[in-house]
Amino acid sequence: MTDIQALLGEDAKDLLTHTSEGIPKEDLTLPGHDFVDRVMAATDRSPQVLRNLQSLIDHGRLAGTGYVSILPVDQGIEHSAASAFAPNPRYLDPKNIVELAVEGGCNAVASTLGVLGAVSRRYAHKIPFIVKLNHNELLTYPNHHDQVMFGTVQQCFDLGAAGVGATVYFGSEQADRQLREASEAFARAHQLGMFTVLWCYLRNPAFQHVGVDYSLSADLTGQANHLGVTIEADIVKQKQPENNGGYRALDFGKTHPLVYDRLTTDHPIDLTRWQVANCYMGRAGLINSGGASAGQDDLAQAVRTAVINKRAGGTGLITGRKAFQRPTREGVQLLHAVQDVYLDDGITIA
Repeated sequence: MTDIQALLGEDAKDLLTHTSEGIPKEDLTLPGHDFVDRVMAATDRSPQVLRNLQSLIDHGRLAGTGYVSILPVDQGIEHSAASAFAPNPRYLDPKNIVELAVEGGCNAVASTLGVLGAVSRRYAHKIPFIVKLNHNELLTYPNHHDQVMFGTVQQCFDLGAAGVGATVYFGSEQADRQLREASEAFARAHQLGMFTVLWCYLRNPAFQHVGVDYSLSADLTGQANHLGVTIEADIVKQKQPENNGGYRALDFGKTHPLVYDRLTTDHPIDLTRWQVANCYMGRAGLINSGGASAGQDDLAQAVRTAVINKRAGGTGLITGRKAFQRPTREGVQLLHAVQDVYLDDGITIA
């Protein structure tokens, strides 16, 4: 097992012993092996959706825990193939992407229609597929913050996907259209028996204010999550918060003093707990993103993110560039280290 305390370093005691008091864990719906029976079976999801959600929970090294570790590789479009794959060109081949997810013990692999379609007959029965339907292609000049559909829900079903994913850039000029498209896609996916994952990201230059990036604030990302579960996202993907008070700093929208005075603190677990709370108090799973690869510190950063997510009441981590932008052996080691956090019974919900 991974030496988690050593990787956390001087933050170990603070992160492993903190107790959240603003929103106690007793008020949350928590992950578990019985999550589908205990929570999802009471919803309007069809038996086919429940089956596919259970297949997600039952796969990989985290099988039966209720937690998920997902390998996402859509950066060839979202960031450009050169920036994503130049550090390790073998992942330009879709086969190697899926094999990394399998060898890395992931619950699922999330990628583009083209990537998963290229290898579906070989792998769709070996690991759950999540097809990411829309993308922000960056060849348009000047670049703009927009997500465009690259395929149909029917195509995802035909290639054997267990789930579909989409992004909404909340705060962008095209957010309303993206929200409508994602909502329609999710409704159709549920009709066909697939679960849904929404990337609830914030995109607006105005969110950068006085040197602070409030697109990573707990209050704004929490509201994005709340909008995501409103269109029946079964799982929400969100960046882990790094600050709070976006509503106040930007002086827009509506909030409440209790969010800052009682329900949250500056502690990263409490900030992430607010994200979980906005996912219907945990009835929709929160997975945090692993973030960009920063080199030597990637392993420690990924483990730290996983500890915060788990102790906040989240459902898991989605780790991409930190895993595939390095030699395969190291990528597998990093994925296993993240999973070890969720397998460690000593790391409990705060």
